[in-house]
Amino acid sequence: MANSFVFSSESVGEGHPDKVADLISDSVLDACLTQDKHSRVACETMVKSNMVILAGEITTSAKLNYEAIVRAAIRDIGYVNNDDVFHADQVFINNYLTRQSPDIAQGVDAKKAKGKKTAEQGAGDQGIMFGYACNETPELMPTPIMFAHRLGRELTKIRKSGKAPWLRPDAKSQVSVRYENDIPVEVVNVVISTQHTADVAHSTIESYLIENVIKKVIPSRMLTKKTEYLINPTGRFVIGGPQGDSGLTGRKIIVDTYGGWGRHGGGAFSGKDPSKVDRSAAYMGRWVAKNIVAAGLATHAEIQFAYAIGHPQPVSVRVETFGTAKLGISDEQITAAVTKTFSFKPADIVSELNLLRPIYRQTTNYGHFGKSGLPWEQTNKAALLRAAIK
Repeated sequence: MANSFVFSSESVGEGHPDKVADLISDSVLDACLTQDKHSRVACETMVKSNMVILAGEITTSAKLNYEAIVRAAIRDIGYVNNDDVFHADQVFINNYLTRQSPDIAQGVDAKKAKGKKTAEQGAGDQGIMFGYACNETPELMPTPIMFAHRLGRELTKIRKSGKAPWLRPDAKSQVSVRYENDIPVEVVNVVISTQHTADVAHSTIESYLIENVIKKVIPSRMLTKKTEYLINPTGRFVIGGPQGDSGLTGRKIIVDTYGGWGRHGGGAFSGKDPSKVDRSAAYMGRWVAKNIVAAGLATHAEIQFAYAIGHPQPVSVRVETFGTAKLGISDEQITAAVTKTFSFKPADIVSELNLLRPIYRQTTNYGHFGKSGLPWEQTNKAALLRAAIK
């Protein structure tokens, strides 16, 4: 009997309140790293109505105009319409950023400190990290989340091009995919909710998005006569963005990772410099998992590892391939090859992936994984992994 099930993943647009907050936080991070690559940044943002609140800890030699950074990020998203309550040029900005705690800093710094067991750079916090990859898509990502991201990207592209002037920045997409014997075979339904102007008819929105977004980005072989399209299912979405809902940095961690298909350790990414293993080690996990799949060792791979704050080595490393490993190769063998090929020390992760540079704004929207050009998306260790298998 065929193993049949449906799995759903969602994505959110740049104008979603939580993503507004994420982009502001990552914009602050990039601005710090542009001037001082050793900046320690943990920037949290909250947005609501016409307010932006910055909070967190930053230690940097950079001289920043936080107001200009915030307004530029909001302008890039597209909150510049005359009827926007949350408007790039009109929001009120409250800044509650302070310096990083010296107790945390001594654990991360690569030098001796009283009570610290090593002079090496340690993890910026304790925590568990996961990385995942599979062979379902060219990006080596799960199908549902990649389809959801593609819908969001295309919707944003159309909005910013001006081809559909009734589109506004806030949006969400969701795709449900049926699997047969663990292979994606059809899209069961597609949900798109997009903010719009008050003068456009629901029927116009519905027909336009089905023809110009959904059918453009989802392969025709995956769409059937039974595929259900749910476009703005409430019937109206005029009030959106921070006017309609509050937004917080780090509240879309499943959108940012694997859409719920691969596990996530729980730490948010945006606004954090790479000394925070919540971010850098999750990127490391993706790099490792993608190389396992690219090496042909398995078709699905997940790695989990964990850290203690201030300690330079992970306290555990485990690879699982869900029974998809190449015949004759065990998960234990792959784990051993991984620990031989990759260093999980925080300082080595930062160095290997060249993370002390302003690359983080490009990660904010439509997933931190599956994008070409990002260093953790390389498959440059595949050959070494194959050679390390014993």
